[in-house]
Amino acid sequence: MTDPRFSFELVEKYVRNRTFGVLTTIDRKGRPHSTGILYGVSPPESRFALFILTGNDYVKTKNVQRNPNVSLIITYPHHYLRFVPDNYVMFRGTAELVPFDDEDGTWAFQQKRILRMNEDTDPTEGGGFVFIKITPEPKVFCYGIGFGLMELRKAHTEGSYSVMIPEKRL
Repeated sequence: MTDPRFSFELVEKYVRNRTFGVLTTIDRKGRPHSTGILYGVSPPESRFALFILTGNDYVKTKNVQRNPNVSLIITYPHHYLRFVPDNYVMFRGTAELVPFDDEDGTWAFQQKRILRMNEDTDPTEGGGFVFIKITPEPKVFCYGIGFGLMELRKAHTEGSYSVMIPEKRL
């Protein structure tokens, strides 16, 4: 879809307004492993990346160490009209573990109250903490973001589209 209403800037605005997503990693047998996570987004003036705070001993951390290919889906449910499919944004990309004191990761987690609740986390406790930094592929997949409900009702299959992350943000 090439509708001028839809851009990466619109999608980024939606992504920055949320903190919960579902991360899918690949386990040692090559199977997908999905888990709910809290995420933060890199500063607007830097390269676009998503950060997840996690422990060194978690399954998702070990999966990323073995295979950096991941996907992250962020859903936008309709709280009053539960029969309507959720809108979503889906990123594919590569993940890497970065230190707990990473500047962009720390900045990302200070932007939302629920993420700041992790500020008192002791990195020496329980095997330590790291950020999973997701560098997304340029193509971002979306459904329903920026559409009105009545618009989707008329043609729900028209709600799928993709946007490209601008080269200067990669």
